[in-house]
This record gives sequence, C-alpha cells and structure tokens, in this order.
Amino acid sequence: MSAVVDLLNQFQHPGLISDWASHPGIVLESKQGDVTVTFPFAAGELITELDAWLTVQKTNGTSVPSFTLTQRVAPIKAGDKALIKGVKNVIVVSSAKGGVGKSTTSVNLALALHAQGANVGILDADIYGPSVPIMLGTKGKQPVTLDGKNMEPVEAHGLFSNSIGYLVPDENAMVWRGPMASKAFAQLVNETRWPDLDYLVVDMPPGTGDIALSMAQQFPITGAIVVTTPQDLALADAIKGVSMFDKVAVPVLGVVENMSYHICGQCGHHEAIFGQGGAQKMAESLDLSVLAQVPLHMSIREDIDAGSPTVTSKPDSEHAAIYRQLALRVACQLFWSGETAPEQISITTLGE
Repeated sequence: MSAVVDLLNQFQHPGLISDWASHPGIVLESKQGDVTVTFPFAAGELITELDAWLTVQKTNGTSVPSFTLTQRVAPIKAGDKALIKGVKNVIVVSSAKGGVGKSTTSVNLALALHAQGANVGILDADIYGPSVPIMLGTKGKQPVTLDGKNMEPVEAHGLFSNSIGYLVPDENAMVWRGPMASKAFAQLVNETRWPDLDYLVVDMPPGTGDIALSMAQQFPITGAIVVTTPQDLALADAIKGVSMFDKVAVPVLGVVENMSYHICGQCGHHEAIFGQGGAQKMAESLDLSVLAQVPLHMSIREDIDAGSPTVTSKPDSEHAAIYRQLALRVACQLFWSGETAPEQISITTLGE
C-alpha cells in the first residue's frame, strides 16, 4: 500500500467502505507524483468533503501531493441481462401501495443524483396514472423522433424523461388490460433513445402487478428502493414489495420512509402524525437499511405541483439536503454492493 493510499484511507465517510482507496481503479498515481482519485459513482458532495479534508491535512503539516478529484460512474451488473442502450444503471422506486409519495421521491431522487454530478434520466412506468410530466413542469410536451423509430426524451431541470403522459391526452383513461399495459411500458423503455446516462430512475406503478413484474424480469435493474410511510398498513405492503424483488433476484438497496414526520409551516414543530419508527423496525427485520426519512411539509407538495421539485427550486433547504444525501447513499451502496459490468462502446458507422 502506497503512502498516498494509506493517507486517503484515513478519510471516513458514511458512503465509503473501510480501505476504500485500496479498491482497484479509484486511485491513480503518476510518475510525476500527481494523484487522481476517481469515484465510480455519483459523489459530488463527497468530493467536496474529501477536498476540504485534504486541505486540512496539508494545513496541519501532512505531506499531501497534488490531487485531482473526479467521478466516472461505473455500470453495475444486473444478473445476466444486457444493459439498456445508453444506460449504465437502472434504479427502480417502488411502493407496493399508492399514496405514499413514491413519485415525489422518484423525481427528487433523480434530481439529487444529477446534483451530485451524474447524467440522469427518469422513466414514468405508471401507465395508468402518469404524474412525472406534472412534477417536472413538462405537461403538454411530446417526445419527438429524429429517426422515425425512436423517441427523444423530454428534457427538464437537467433530467431526460419519458412517460405515457407525453403520448396520451390527459382526459383519456388508460383502459388497458395487463398485457397491453406491459407492452406499452416495454415500448417506452426500448423505443426511447436515451443519451449516455449514469442512472435511469424508474418511477414504478404502485403494487406488485404486471408492469412491476415485467420490469423486474425483463430489464436490467441494478437496484430497487421501496418507499413507505410509518403507518402499519403501508409497512405491510412495503414488506410485500421487498418480497417481490427478492423472488425475482433484484437487490433492494433500502427503504425510504416518506412523511416520516410533519413540520408545521407556522412554528416548525415536528410531529409524528403517521406513527414513528415503523420503517426502522421493518428494515431491521428484513436486514435492510433506512436510506432516508423525508418529512411531510407543505413546500414539498407545492414545489411538485408547480413543476419545480424541491431539489431544484430550493437547493439550500433542509429537504433538498435530505434528498441529496439519499442520492449519495443510493449511489454509494449500489456500487459497493454490486459487481462492475463492462461498459458499452458506442460505434458510429459511416453515413450516420
């Protein structure tokens, strides 16, 4: 172990494993003595903290070489399934129950991953009740096609998105049987020309029905997140959601407890109106971690309804910080618990 790696391993962070700098490919030392640290996951705030720590070490008299701190997100294997073209990692956000804030979590997670320095897309898999266009402020837009075959995703707030909500008028109810809905969903995935994405966040429909199973069985999911509230009823359904992912061999990264507590808009008082500690007990019983506890606050709802999610509209708020920490934990855990897959190579033929 070199002195540089030994020095870096002294830096500790909740998103890092012990001896993290010894992991192959993270630290590169040049013959001139310069050092490049490349994190293989979205790590914007982590890089900022490491840079500050190195400055302190240098100030305290430690010999610190010239450092370049950067990130290059690695694709993670999803069993034997091939990667979606243009996408390195697929993260699904599920709830197994409606009304727990799954879509709000999906959108803010995607924006928080982008804030951490990643290229991110979001796919609205809720064929019957698409909400991502409203939440991103892209309602009424339609994806265009440049080649007559594939759809170009709709861009907003730095995210690339697609949704059945862009293709079907709002007043049209999706009166589709399961196979039709699954086929429409598969088209959204396969016929969208995603740009080079580090992460594609998929906002799943509630429940464990056809679309959820199709996504889990047919596509390369690198990790799943289950959203719940502290209520016993929601927790019971969340356990079923975790069970579904276990049965189809999709790794569950952890649980997000949404509406964990209510923050009074007038006095700031915190009150656990939906119960307390439920997600923690559930996570412990299933050997999972609670990735975040997101409060119930009027501004989160107002931001989403206005098409300006909290992470972008109020980046300095406590709520945005919670989502960014969630994104960092998800990105870190996805890498450390997975196995790196070979990266796709884009080949352009003459005439294209």
